[in-house]
Amino acid sequence: MNLLSNSSFQRLQSGLDAANLRNQVLANNIANVDTPYFKRSDVAFESLLQEEMNGVKSSLPGKRTDSRHFVIGPSSHIPEMSVKTDDSSSMNNNGNNVDVEREMSLLAENQLKYNAYVQSVNDQIRIMRAAVEGR
Repeated sequence: MNLLSNSSFQRLQSGLDAANLRNQVLANNIANVDTPYFKRSDVAFESLLQEEMNGVKSSLPGKRTDSRHFVIGPSSHIPEMSVKTDDSSSMNNNGNNVDVEREMSLLAENQLKYNAYVQSVNDQIRIMRAAVEGR
């Protein structure tokens, strides 16, 4: 039995993966701040996850013993993160749309989100450890 396979751990893992990808995308944006005609990119995940979670009704899920069975109740589908490029704007005369101050603040915000995800994973593991050890 895998104790770390429930939907909350899967959501936290997806959040960590999204924060990691966002860090790479923001670093790429900052590295290309002076590149002519470079367009900034961003990662969409949290808004997609929130929409998915808001669409779920608070009812018990049905157990599927066969893949041909209908899904009953809420699903635990976690949306895929996606990288989107902003081609609609231009900040500089060279066609570049990267604002280094904005990217740095987004990078700091992303670091805080990443730390919160890690703390949540640690809390979940601590709770499971206490339950298994009987404390």
